[in-house]
Amino acid sequence: MCLIGSLLGLGTVAQAQRPALAAPATRAFSFEYTATVHDVPAGAKEANLWLPVPHSDKSQDIKDLKITSSYPYEVVKGEYGNQILHLKVSNPPQTPIAVTMRFDAVRREHKNPLLSGAKNQKLASEEQDPNMQRWLTDDRLVPLDAKVKQWATEVVTKANAKTDLEKAQAIYNHVVSTVKYDKTGQGWGRGDIYYACDARRGNCTDFHAIFIGYCRSLGIPARFSIGFPLPPERGAGEIKGYHCWAEFYTKETGWVPIDASEAAKNPDKRKYFFGAHDENRVEFTRGRDLVLSPPQKGEPLNYFIYPYAEVDGQPFTNVDKKFTYKDADKQAVGLR
Repeated sequence: MCLIGSLLGLGTVAQAQRPALAAPATRAFSFEYTATVHDVPAGAKEANLWLPVPHSDKSQDIKDLKITSSYPYEVVKGEYGNQILHLKVSNPPQTPIAVTMRFDAVRREHKNPLLSGAKNQKLASEEQDPNMQRWLTDDRLVPLDAKVKQWATEVVTKANAKTDLEKAQAIYNHVVSTVKYDKTGQGWGRGDIYYACDARRGNCTDFHAIFIGYCRSLGIPARFSIGFPLPPERGAGEIKGYHCWAEFYTKETGWVPIDASEAAKNPDKRKYFFGAHDENRVEFTRGRDLVLSPPQKGEPLNYFIYPYAEVDGQPFTNVDKKFTYKDADKQAVGLR
């Protein structure tokens, strides 16, 4: 029996008895993202607004992107392949500056084939990530210092984990078992590994700060993605906030998707979310500590999912935002 099957607790079922890998679940929907800058101070010389723009990749198709704005804008490529909408207004009015972005999407369930338990699976060919070294280095709120490495080492040692896959599994199990999804109090939502390790609670950014930090401290590349969740029930509605997730890499498996916070909220899906992302999401950007294009004057962004604005070179927070979705069949939105 193969090592990966053993790690996932598949027992001693022979390869021939394993089911074929099911086709990935898909979801077709339209999405609308609106940002409105308001109450710009009188006499301001320049206002800048940046929005994340979703991209197509192996897990999602983005089509029919339509942007509505009263001012000229550009869509440019940023770090890690991210796409960014930028709008600059000289001598901005005190009336609101609104931008609406609409698109159609098909999102596919993302499963690592080698962790599926299906027979005759091979590692799918994929392009080498040009940022692999970046996914081994620290973030401002996820330092790879001696303390973090000590914590990670204690977790994998306790689990008797030897390979990178076993170590990542041990870290995932540890995070899901010991961190509570809880958005109360102060400090949650920043993806601060020291806060998350101390409080043992938070949201998806906090869960994945621990997972990514522990993996990287042990030499396992791990990367961060952020977008929006869609409720499992098909329909239409407003989405109140973002969702983020992670992947780690080993030479034997390639990139492996994980979602530790969803696993913590849904214990019956703990096994599923080690090796899979469901189709109920849409990705916008990847990475943390982001410098936008063109560069903002302020500090790098902790992560980039909400609109970011500056007025006369200073961060400006009078920005309203709204996100809505509507499910549709594939033919209705013209996607494959």
